Amino acid sequence: MLKPYTAKAPLACLPHDHSHCVSSALAEAEAVCAQRGVRLTALRLRVLELVWQSHKPLGAYDILAVLSEADGRRAAPPTVYRALDFLQENGLVHRIASLNAFVGCNQPEQPHQGQFLICRQCHTSIELEQSSISQAIVSSAASVGFSVEGQTVEVVGLCASCQVSA
Repeated sequence: MLKPYTAKAPLACLPHDHSHCVSSALAEAEAVCAQRGVRLTALRLRVLELVWQSHKPLGAYDILAVLSEADGRRAAPPTVYRALDFLQENGLVHRIASLNAFVGCNQPEQPHQGQFLICRQCHTSIELEQSSISQAIVSSAASVGFSVEGQTVEVVGLCASCQVSA
């Protein structure tokens, strides 16, 4: 029997006012960029807002479609990719390689490696914050003479909500 959600369940798994997630992420991004002395342009901010519209990874062409259709902007793919590169370089988004998509970062003020639980059914992505996972990877790699420069761990399965509805 599957257990229902608990108070420890990640916010992405629980019903919540997602507009708070978006507004908090944008405010934090502005503060992080100001602190680092980098420019968060209107387009970069809009791309970040689109990435944060849900807890599901969003591809560059999906972003481009919204910019073109809903916003009426004539953005080209390289423009969107440059905005995403900036956001990724500044720790504001993570790239989910298996989906070729991006998801907002929960802790942009702290450099860290990404670990994600990705629901194969609804595509919700949950960022874990477990330094022990990163340390285990670095330690294991060092034991075979490998120097880790970056890591993203992607774990695919079913989220609690999709398990219950299955």
